[in-house]
Amino acid sequence: MSADRRKPVLVIGLGRFGGAVALTLERMGHEVLGADADPARVQEFSRQLTQTVEADCTDHDVLVKLGTDSFSSAVVGIGSDIEASVLVVLALSDLAVPNIWAKATNERHGRILERTGAHHVVFPEQRMGERVARLVNERLLDFISFDNDFAIARLAAPEPIVGLPLVTSQCRKKFDVTVVGVKREGEDFLHAVPDTIILPGDMLVVSGKVEKIEAFAAKSFD
Repeated sequence: MSADRRKPVLVIGLGRFGGAVALTLERMGHEVLGADADPARVQEFSRQLTQTVEADCTDHDVLVKLGTDSFSSAVVGIGSDIEASVLVVLALSDLAVPNIWAKATNERHGRILERTGAHHVVFPEQRMGERVARLVNERLLDFISFDNDFAIARLAAPEPIVGLPLVTSQCRKKFDVTVVGVKREGEDFLHAVPDTIILPGDMLVVSGKVEKIEAFAAKSFD
């Protein structure tokens, strides 16, 4: 193993979510052990991950044999089988894995995972659904939200601020959003400063509370 390899990660469940996480971690330089009870999935990822294994990871003894104690992080990508995902998280918690990430299908599932020992619970379907809804609305061109209702979004410059420098339009004071940068066709991305003048056709990158960004984007449609 080269000196710059990052810490190994155990990924249990190589479905759509777990498989995507495993492949991304591998590309980022981590050694990844991918485990799944389905031999077809194990075979599918065998040439793309550091190591794959067919295993029932709800079994505490199986996890011990996989050398779980050598992993500081584990991702449980099982979603459809709630009982299995909970049992895996419980076993990883019993084995004192310090950083357990787990996929949840709904809020109740998430609460159970947290109480069972998951340090981080993610809701990929819910987050993706919210993101798609906002993009379908056509006011936002791209959108990333965070747990505290904070978001970063890309949108067309709203009409009220076009032709004005940011210091004059006072986006932060009037709309409670921060313009982080500006992208113009054929030009490089510009970091926004108070003297930046917003031109017709500009694409903005803004940050702020979700509802504030949505209201700001809607100004183009008023």
